Amino acid sequence: MLCLRNVEYLQNCRKILHSINMTFRDGISYSILGPNGAGKSTIARILMGELKPTSGQIILDGKDITGLSITERAKLGISMAWQEPARYEGITVKDYLTLGGKLKIKEDEIQEVLELVGLSYELYAHRFVDKSLSGGERKRVELASLLLLKPRYAILDEPDSGLDITAKELIERILNYFQKYGTTVILITHHEEIAAKTDFSYFICAGRLVKKGFSHEVVDYYRKTCRRCSFPEG
Repeated sequence: MLCLRNVEYLQNCRKILHSINMTFRDGISYSILGPNGAGKSTIARILMGELKPTSGQIILDGKDITGLSITERAKLGISMAWQEPARYEGITVKDYLTLGGKLKIKEDEIQEVLELVGLSYELYAHRFVDKSLSGGERKRVELASLLLLKPRYAILDEPDSGLDITAKELIERILNYFQKYGTTVILITHHEEIAAKTDFSYFICAGRLVKKGFSHEVVDYYRKTCRRCSFPEG
């Protein structure tokens, strides 16, 4: 079980997160829903270890991992598909997915995940990750790399950004794939129709946790209240 306990984050003397408490249990899909600027991606980066909270703790199976690096957390099974995709350039898509051959992955597994994210193995496996790939294609490659890892916790930061109108179907396929392997999904989004695909949701606004519950309940609340949110900025 992965938890955020009383997490706060300040940036340039401005409070971005206010005493955030969240729990992510094994094998369940979660969404963190909220408008742009609510602090959703900050939570994702804190979970992954890219940012350190100003106060509070990140707890994994009862142990404090707040001080652990991205690499150390990855070894514990926490991985992330970043909002800005394709971290490495100048290598083939296949090498990107297998970390240059370090991951011993069968060819049919690579084909499966590429097809799952909507990329033909024949057309993309040997293409280079460079500017010839569109933003949407790069995003799909990033998602495929996370699928191959089958981590214990998969953090998806705005997985539908840069994608076309088929994004909802893609997200559903990804959730189903991870469910097969018992992966806990933590999905960051400002689209309620994407959040509705998950089991459980947290709604945050202006850095505050406003509501939590089953996704259909939280999404209904979000639709009714978000546009007239009374929480102040910061």
